[in-house]
Amino acid sequence: MALQSSKDRAPEIPLAFVSNAYLDDLTASLRARTIPWESYHRASLITQTELNYIKSIERKIGEDLSRVVDKDGDIYGELLVNLLQRLVNVDTIQSILILIDDLLLDHEERASYFLQVSRHDPALPYAPLLKCLRNDDEYVSLKAEKILTTLLCVSPKPSTDAAGELFRWTTVHLQSKNPAIVDMAVQVLESVLRQRDLRIIYWNTPQAVDALARILKAGSSPQMQYQVIYCFWTLTFDREASQEFNRKYDLIPHFVEIAKSSIKEKVIRVIIATFKNLVEQAPEANLAAMASVKLLQFCEHLSTRKWSDPDIVEDVNYLKAELEKNIHTLTTFEVYLAELQSSRLTWSPPHLSDHFWLRNWREFQKNNYALLRTLGRLLSTSTDTVVLAVAANDIGQYTKRDPGCKRLLQDIGVKQKIMELMSHPDQDVRYNSVSTSWLLIGGSI
Repeated sequence: MALQSSKDRAPEIPLAFVSNAYLDDLTASLRARTIPWESYHRASLITQTELNYIKSIERKIGEDLSRVVDKDGDIYGELLVNLLQRLVNVDTIQSILILIDDLLLDHEERASYFLQVSRHDPALPYAPLLKCLRNDDEYVSLKAEKILTTLLCVSPKPSTDAAGELFRWTTVHLQSKNPAIVDMAVQVLESVLRQRDLRIIYWNTPQAVDALARILKAGSSPQMQYQVIYCFWTLTFDREASQEFNRKYDLIPHFVEIAKSSIKEKVIRVIIATFKNLVEQAPEANLAAMASVKLLQFCEHLSTRKWSDPDIVEDVNYLKAELEKNIHTLTTFEVYLAELQSSRLTWSPPHLSDHFWLRNWREFQKNNYALLRTLGRLLSTSTDTVVLAVAANDIGQYTKRDPGCKRLLQDIGVKQKIMELMSHPDQDVRYNSVSTSWLLIGGSI
């Protein structure tokens, strides 16, 4: 899938049809099966006319299928949707879905054959496909997911209700233990999120973005990284999503880490394009976090490299200019706060600056000592020796200014954890824990 420049405020992202070997193998195993359409006719479940139309396309593919279908496209669209709505046998449903997918394969314009049935019933064509999406049969659910993707992508006014349910199912599939199903769900999102009106629906779908972010944070192949980040890129064209992008999911540090280690130009390209969106859409929500992970320095490094895609250079230069322009308007405390919220503490200047602590120590008392509690949580959960050393230092820096906090630190378990870290194998962790312990037990340093 080609990546357009993020200078387009809401790009028309090229349609990415779902291509999944796992689903294709299942389809191949089912395609040759015979469905007793005549028996359905004898049971008055389908009419003679419907039977004739079905028999005329059964087992046809490619040009043979086109010659028949394109003469009466609207008839076939309505027929297959109605059959999907009326019939319940799983084998038959599977075969109808195969027929629909064959019609749409490489012919997205035929989606209009199915979309036009809404003139007779606003619930169509989506209702029977959504029913299939909920089917216990894995193949029926996956095939319906693929067909719904095409219809939503091609529709000039896609159904937000259908998209919402599709997003709920992709969220389930993103958590599958089958990598092929996860890959298919990501492909679905790459495609459907091309529709700008559907992006915020996905963003607000419970657990949806969490599931997508977990794939990225768990580590994945460069191709999967690209696909997932591509989904986030499309989402950041929405202002609400850009405002919550890092606050809710702490993704800026992860994106920087991936970009630094990636050897794939397209991965770096989509990350930089995402950062550009974040700065354009919600600078107030993202600049401090970008500063805390030293994005400006990284952009300066990127600007010295040779790129085959000129848009990378353009976006890197844009980011550099915006970061340089705005970095001086950020307070040191804002940058510190972004660093703390990312759980990636480093020995940046504020941690050792007496001026910083004299000016800002009262901020740590706000919201029931929320920042102090965050430092305590890092001491208990982090395994990074730098994070542990810096957190221990910051606890000590605060205690110097507010000796009355000692009881609170004991009550929330920070004092005990500091004592434990005094015997840590890392020298810096030991030194900062010992220094802070003297303050907590009443001494001075």
